[in-house]
Amino acid sequence: MATAILLNKPFNVLSQFTDEAGRLTLSKFVTNPAVRVAGRLDYDSEGLLVLTDSGQFQHTLTHPDKAITKTYWAQVEGAPAESDLEPLRTGLELKDGPALPARARLLGTPHLLWDRDPPIRHRASIPESWLEITISEGRNRQVRRMCAAIGFPVLRLIRYRVGSWTLDGLLPGESREVSIRTDRS
Repeated sequence: MATAILLNKPFNVLSQFTDEAGRLTLSKFVTNPAVRVAGRLDYDSEGLLVLTDSGQFQHTLTHPDKAITKTYWAQVEGAPAESDLEPLRTGLELKDGPALPARARLLGTPHLLWDRDPPIRHRASIPESWLEITISEGRNRQVRRMCAAIGFPVLRLIRYRVGSWTLDGLLPGESREVSIRTDRS
């Protein structure tokens, strides 16, 4: 059996174990030297990060051909209507090529939400909304770029789900270990 660690990565933490610039890294939260990150999560994004000691499983989670889905909660500037989300659902053109169609829906305040430090900026004259977006790709800053392309910049981004694993039960900085089966286990 191989091991995976599910971590709720806090805001402003690098998805790596060292940083020459002295920024906060995963080493503050994960002490198992055998695990490696399976997919990235940007410094300014929060949420579910999977680490594993299995190269085979890491490949399965990150290879585009495997199309492992990831669900994000995006707090956006503005108040999108259902029709505004249609380009996300049909696929839209980004600077690095077309994005595959995503599942997208308007979301009330997520059921699992913590205060962010520092908090997002609030502007009284501009509303904020939450979207739930599920993608099967993992391009650099993809969800942020998709939302910007439809006119709703992301203020806060939380990855809620990777495959069948979710953030449920994990506060920022908390993790849990799970056993995984690989073909070689």
